[in-house]
Amino acid sequence: MSQQPPVRSTGSPPPRPDASMSLLNNVMDHALDDGYAEATARRAAEGAGLPRPLRAKLGLAAGLVLAAAVVTLGAAQAHEAAPIVAKEREELIDRIDAETAAADTLEQDVEKIRREVGERQRKALEQHGGDQGQLVALLSGATPVRGPGVKLVVDDAKGAADGGGGPRENSGFADTGRVRDRDMQRVVNGLWQSGAEAVAINGQRLTSLSAIRAAGDAILVDNRPLVPPYTVLAVGDGRRLSTAFQDSADGQYLHVLQENFGIRSSISVEEEVRLPAAPSLIVRTAEPQGTGGGKPAGGTSADKGKGTS
Repeated sequence: MSQQPPVRSTGSPPPRPDASMSLLNNVMDHALDDGYAEATARRAAEGAGLPRPLRAKLGLAAGLVLAAAVVTLGAAQAHEAAPIVAKEREELIDRIDAETAAADTLEQDVEKIRREVGERQRKALEQHGGDQGQLVALLSGATPVRGPGVKLVVDDAKGAADGGGGPRENSGFADTGRVRDRDMQRVVNGLWQSGAEAVAINGQRLTSLSAIRAAGDAILVDNRPLVPPYTVLAVGDGRRLSTAFQDSADGQYLHVLQENFGIRSSISVEEEVRLPAAPSLIVRTAEPQGTGGGKPAGGTSADKGKGTS
């Protein structure tokens, strides 16, 4: 009897040695997530034409070209407008020069007419002033005058612009060492009371109608600004005038300013001082009423009283 060969069972394949490490196998086989892999593939497909750095450089170059075009256009427009602006500027300068010249001419005309009016007023005062015409002309400042007198110089204290905190400043003075209009008023009135016949400050003749005022830090005499030092010339008996002024209350006031606030002053007797005529003269006409039904008589007069406010 024949013997049959043994039948072998196929069974399942032998297990993998790493079958127990399925998680690690999955990580090794799929290192890149499917979503990331898809996005990477899409970006690669879209930018297949140009590399990313090259595209960035091209974008930067396009921006620079656009900026250069804007700057060039602006420069071209400015270059085209430059001649027009220059022409308008020249026209404006010409207009300013013309108006300034016209204003200077008018100012000269006004000054000339003012001098003519003053001269005619002086002549009228001399002709119609009667027996005392010369005295009236002298007292009213209508004519220049010269003769013996005194020279009084008043100046600010050294370093007066630095300011201070004294009583003069608290009373409305901006600086304790500055000469003020009220100081010059007292000085001038003191000279009048001491016997001065004519007074001038820095070449400005004073009359009975003159005013010494302040505009900010400046002192004005008849609306004309003066600058320190203030030189006061007075016609009269020099020695007697000097002594009388220094002994007067106004002379003592000036001495107090010098001692307490450093304001500088000096007075000297002069053999001759020269004073100009007043720049303007106000002539008033009065017609006294006659008595006994007589015909009124006319006359021209000027204020004789002294005093400066």
